[in-house]
Amino acid sequence: MQNQEQDAAMTENTTHRLDSPEYYINRELSLLAFNQRVLELAQDPDVPLLERLRFLCISSANMDEFFEVRVASLKQQLQLDIASVVADGLTPTEALRQISTTAHALVEQQYQVLNEILIPALRKEHIHFVRRNHWDERQREWLSDFFDRELMPLLSPLGLDPAHPFPNVINKSLNFIVGLRGTDAFGREIDTAIVQAPRTLPRIIRLPENMAASANSFVFLSSILHAFIDRLFPGMEVQGCYQFRLTRNSNMYVDEEEVEDLLQAMQGELPQRNYGAVVRLEISDHCPQEGIDYLMEQFDLCEQDLYNVNGPVNLNRLMAIADLVDRPDLRFPPFRPAPSVMEHHPDLFERIRYEDVLLHHPYQSFQTVMDFIGQAANDPDVLAIKMTLYRTGKQSELVKQLVRAARAGKEVTVVVELRARFDEEANISLANQLQDAGAHVVYGVVGYKTHAKLCLVVRRERECLRRYVHLGTGNYHAGTARIYTDFGLLTCQPDITEDVHKVFHMLTGLGRVRDLKHLLESPFTLHQAIMGKIQRETEFALAGKIALIRARMNALIEPQVIRALYQASQAGVRVELVVRGVCCLRPGIPGVSDNIHVRSVMGRFLEHPRVFYFLNDGQEELYCSSADWMPRNFFRRVEVAFPILDKALRNRIIHEAFELHLQDNSQAWALQADGAYLRQQPGEGTMPVSAQASLLNLLGKG
Repeated sequence: MQNQEQDAAMTENTTHRLDSPEYYINRELSLLAFNQRVLELAQDPDVPLLERLRFLCISSANMDEFFEVRVASLKQQLQLDIASVVADGLTPTEALRQISTTAHALVEQQYQVLNEILIPALRKEHIHFVRRNHWDERQREWLSDFFDRELMPLLSPLGLDPAHPFPNVINKSLNFIVGLRGTDAFGREIDTAIVQAPRTLPRIIRLPENMAASANSFVFLSSILHAFIDRLFPGMEVQGCYQFRLTRNSNMYVDEEEVEDLLQAMQGELPQRNYGAVVRLEISDHCPQEGIDYLMEQFDLCEQDLYNVNGPVNLNRLMAIADLVDRPDLRFPPFRPAPSVMEHHPDLFERIRYEDVLLHHPYQSFQTVMDFIGQAANDPDVLAIKMTLYRTGKQSELVKQLVRAARAGKEVTVVVELRARFDEEANISLANQLQDAGAHVVYGVVGYKTHAKLCLVVRRERECLRRYVHLGTGNYHAGTARIYTDFGLLTCQPDITEDVHKVFHMLTGLGRVRDLKHLLESPFTLHQAIMGKIQRETEFALAGKIALIRARMNALIEPQVIRALYQASQAGVRVELVVRGVCCLRPGIPGVSDNIHVRSVMGRFLEHPRVFYFLNDGQEELYCSSADWMPRNFFRRVEVAFPILDKALRNRIIHEAFELHLQDNSQAWALQADGAYLRQQPGEGTMPVSAQASLLNLLGKG
């Protein structure tokens, strides 16, 4: 009773203080800090050169999505005057101002890395980007012919006059603003034109080997267009040609309460994504101010929306180089994941009946999951398959197996999330495929994205029905499973399979889920349960017992959870967090978060698992989940956290998910109280430790 009173008194004394904005990092600025860490990998000399180029491209793609989603949302809040209150206290106007400062510095650094580090390093490896002013006569002649043959037929120059207004420029497309002098075919003076590069055109063209310094010599499409663009305007003089790119709001807005058919509404909304409000203008840094002002006026932009760049306006297109250049010595060494369980146990159901199977991708093959679905599709004793699909890819072998099962007469039920951002089109297509095959397809719950990763198989065995389930922290996507780290569990434990069965009934029948024995589910019990488990560790610490919380996730944002972690730290709980991306919590603040340690681990693979551990006075609890600790995951999504009940498997996850990553001194960054990330380095006389390298040796076969 005394401990409870102490705890209540401490909470009362610190609640107001723990709500103070100074204890919270802005979400958008934390996301930019994550992208800074990606860019640091592009500068890391210990990373193979083509992989460094790939990290630069990833940082560019990340920035695109950041503007399309996060910046666009803030701008829309301003436009609609509906600024939401956030824990860090920044208004949308203040946040956009700080974002602009940080993002401009980051973009400038991206081009410095490209021009001053990567291009010279590639040149030393005989990989060349041949600039226009370095073309020799033979190269110019070949590129001139290439322009006439491959580009000219696809280009449609648009001279601007009252009958030809400014075109509707597609999101993230390559465009050129062209300054002209002279008269057109009708004797009128035209001073400006727009040329749009079709998306079907490659952005990088390889020069023939017999006319280049090496077999890996490339020319940017933008250079070719610059060199020969005057051919599009016969009779006029080209005064200047400057590439630019627009980034638009790509959030999709469908009023789910009003539409009668969500699939049809999403299909109608998809084309509009390319033409949302403009939130960023990237333009060649040598474009005259007059041209910049003209474009900014066209799209109602201000100075903080303008990004002058010294190079191609879409760095992400350089990703093609990593695929075009055959230099294995400049890539990560190949590795072979541990083989599918079926290689040693052809009957997966028998193997799962013997004991639970834990999978750690990509170190252990995702093929085991594919085999689980495939065996269920082909097994005459399997009566039903139920599955959630969030992201699977356009040509998913898994979907083909579900189609096969449905056509074989099995009861196949698939919960397809149509609103998985940037995968909407692919998910609409696979939903149609499944429906055509006779599967039952539902689109989740109105107002709540279905993000849980669940598969349930019902099989007849000896005159009774047995359920088998797969639960995962990542998507059912064979492609990303090769580069994302995730955990998956195959089990037939009756209590867990019954819980999964109830969740599927809720998703399809929309009835209440009652009495789940093991699973924690958003939006109902997960947040409350996490808060309760943090509070329990706090009470153990106040009672003088050893208390420990460990958690891994992609993002930590939810303010109530952060406050609870602060209170736990004040009580003496040791809190060890591995947060790959956004973290709004500030560790190491005296008297507030002294006992909280946060690190981000990044490298060859994208760290993706969500794992939550509580010491619980020696009665350890460990959950894997599809959910980050974010408001949307707790309150606006259907998510599941599932326990690891087998002690041996629990110990495996503790080692693989926490101990190795907390020891990493090669690819880890420690978050400081001021929001900065400090890269960890081996101390003098200390061996370098890489969690991912250790796991490749421990689990992989490479």
